Amino acid sequence: MSDKKRGVLLVNLGSPKSTSVPDVRAYLREFLSDPLVLDAPAPIRAVVLNLFILPTRPKKSAHAYSKVWTEQGSPLVVTSQKVARAIAERLDDPVGLAMRYGEPSIRSELAAMQKLGVTDLHVIPLYPHFAMSSTETVVRKVREETLALGNPFRLTFLSSFYDEPAYIEALRQNALPYLEKEFDQLLFSYHGIPVRHVEKRDPTGCYCLKTPDCCTTDHPATGLCYRAHCIRTTEALATALRLPKEKYAVSFQSRLGRDPWLPPATDKTLEELPGQGVKKLVIICPSFVSDCLETLEEIAIEGKKSFLEAGGESFEMIPCLNEHPAWLDALEGYARGSAVPGSAVPGSSVKGRGA
Repeated sequence: MSDKKRGVLLVNLGSPKSTSVPDVRAYLREFLSDPLVLDAPAPIRAVVLNLFILPTRPKKSAHAYSKVWTEQGSPLVVTSQKVARAIAERLDDPVGLAMRYGEPSIRSELAAMQKLGVTDLHVIPLYPHFAMSSTETVVRKVREETLALGNPFRLTFLSSFYDEPAYIEALRQNALPYLEKEFDQLLFSYHGIPVRHVEKRDPTGCYCLKTPDCCTTDHPATGLCYRAHCIRTTEALATALRLPKEKYAVSFQSRLGRDPWLPPATDKTLEELPGQGVKKLVIICPSFVSDCLETLEEIAIEGKKSFLEAGGESFEMIPCLNEHPAWLDALEGYARGSAVPGSAVPGSSVKGRGA
């Protein structure tokens, strides 16, 4: 009889403890101190963070969080907790939930798994598309904290699942009710990342964003290319929804700083679409599996306002997958290990394509 015990750990981004400026400042400090997020050399990162970001941004972000905060707390954390409980009810294995930044922390959840006697831990970063500032930083943090605990686990990771059939089917089922009315365009708005983050994960150094149609052709670089993953989610879902090319488009939201980020920008796109004849817009944010500040405030409030003020007539946002039954079915499969999609993360042992 085997003495191994399996556990599952879901990991999402995280949120401040509250909408107070000090709590938001503490959260942003942790988040932006991550060298895989703000990837400048440490001295430059410290100057940018302490002199240019933390003196002003926490107040602005606290105001934004206050628009979407619930009685239970952060929408992202509350929804993630509900999803974790739902998955736990479907499995015999213990299921934990951690946030990469904030609480519950990865360290505390790993310690809890160790106390339960877990020896084989399957970690699921809740990011469909690989990026160094999302999937990769979760993998590195889990490995770092596991080592600090004395290496009690055999770790496996679910990496990017951007075109995995169950994920696409969950997106399709979730989107269908919002596409029954007449609309001019479905806009896929993905979280943005700096251009340099894409270029840094190109092992050839001369393919990503440098070759025509780089994101739609198979190449070793596309396994770790965030933009390629977003494009492939878009094409897979558009095919599943039977959308013609002229009925959908792609943009990237949530820019920070002055460096080039992946274009086109969602905020500028929303201002321009009405002038291009797109009056009835539906928008979907597939890079987020749980509604959060970036979907509820940036898109559903501020984005809607920009679009309507620019001459748009109707703006409909498709919620994130949240607790949709088809998403819980997909996530259960990932938790059981019956579907292991994705790409290997640099320097890590990750189950998936190329691993």
